[in-house]
Amino acid sequence: MIPDTTTDDNDTNNNYKTTKVLLCGGGNAIHVLTSYIGAPLKHCQVSILSLFPGEAQRLRDAIPPESGIACINDLTDEPVVGRPTLITDDPAEAAAAAEAPVDVVILALPSFTHETYLRALQPYLQPGVILGAMPGEGGFDLCARFVLGDDFCNQSHLFALETLPWACRIVEYGKTVEVLGTKKEIDVVISSSPEKENTSSDDAVVVLALLQQLVGPLPKLMPASNFLAVTLMNINSVWHPTISYAFYQNRDVTIPLDEPPLFYQGASEYTGELLSQISDEVLALGRVLQERYPGLDLSSLHHVRDWMLRSYGNDISDTTNIYTMLLTNKGYRGLTHPMRAVPDETDATKTKYLPNFQYRYFSEDIPCGLVVTRGIAALANVPTPYMDQVIFWCQNCMGKEYLTADGRLAGRDLHETRCPQRYGIFDLETFMVKNRYVDAVAASSST
Repeated sequence: MIPDTTTDDNDTNNNYKTTKVLLCGGGNAIHVLTSYIGAPLKHCQVSILSLFPGEAQRLRDAIPPESGIACINDLTDEPVVGRPTLITDDPAEAAAAAEAPVDVVILALPSFTHETYLRALQPYLQPGVILGAMPGEGGFDLCARFVLGDDFCNQSHLFALETLPWACRIVEYGKTVEVLGTKKEIDVVISSSPEKENTSSDDAVVVLALLQQLVGPLPKLMPASNFLAVTLMNINSVWHPTISYAFYQNRDVTIPLDEPPLFYQGASEYTGELLSQISDEVLALGRVLQERYPGLDLSSLHHVRDWMLRSYGNDISDTTNIYTMLLTNKGYRGLTHPMRAVPDETDATKTKYLPNFQYRYFSEDIPCGLVVTRGIAALANVPTPYMDQVIFWCQNCMGKEYLTADGRLAGRDLHETRCPQRYGIFDLETFMVKNRYVDAVAASSST
């Protein structure tokens, strides 16, 4: 059931109906959400579930008891401070905080952990829950249906944000987090329920309004056309692996660096060109799908250049091309490549740095991002040579195999991905109908 967050006219204390929000994770985004939801939205009761060993206790110990987590941000003069009412590693306790079922579940953690959290929560969630991911890396709906079942998902509201609402980083764990830049607007998809055909549209509007309250006034959440559009518009899956590949491809990654290199501001013109070429491949896939299914709405699928302008607007000082936008976006200022510290072999008092190819830019954005798009392209027979180039290089750095040497999605680690082939889907029509991107009638008329 969608929670009622309005006041009761007969309530003389003008108390809000409490919406129980469960945040899953313990990283940057969870810190921001806890500050925002736990402070100004008095009608929300915030709980945190972390299944990472020891993290729940660590977070409980770190949060100042007299205040909460302070979020320094670009929208308010003073930090926003909020705190959770519960931090736990017990899914049963988390899903029934205050002896009542949770209303909203937000997975704000790497997408390769989504299945683990969904399986842990599955026995305790009630149909009708609002359940989604920030961001909803490619194939979140496929994963949710695989774990929770079609019946449960059809009675509930799945949602996914195309990207995180902010660029953010923890300053001091459990105490302070900083929002480096708040995006201006982003897309969010909210599933409709075929079992409530007359009310699903109104319900989606209410869910959208609630999610907007949770993230704050900005970014403005714009309704995306459907889950397929959000999967294809997975900006992280294009951004992170491609920028990494362009930076390291001609470097010896075994030679330590003196300091972590800048990620966005270290990009080259070639980086911008390759980002554009991969985005062109994604748009070509979208066109093929719309030609095959004329009623398919992919209007929220954009080129990465347009996404940048839409998301960051005046925060970008030079909009000449993708390369200049990466360099001059204030939301990206100072962010570095993910690295791991290693000893300096010539000076024991110094530290050097090697690339961290196990970071989420690889472990998340390849199997739950670029490989998902590549899998859909394979179903639609759309060639993706630039995308393949990046996947091959990244999987080699990760020590994984998703694409085989002959370009098939049949590698030994395919089970770690969220591509359709991982779920046993090998033809386009089954993929489109099973996941309710089109109905069976539209699919049969397209053949």
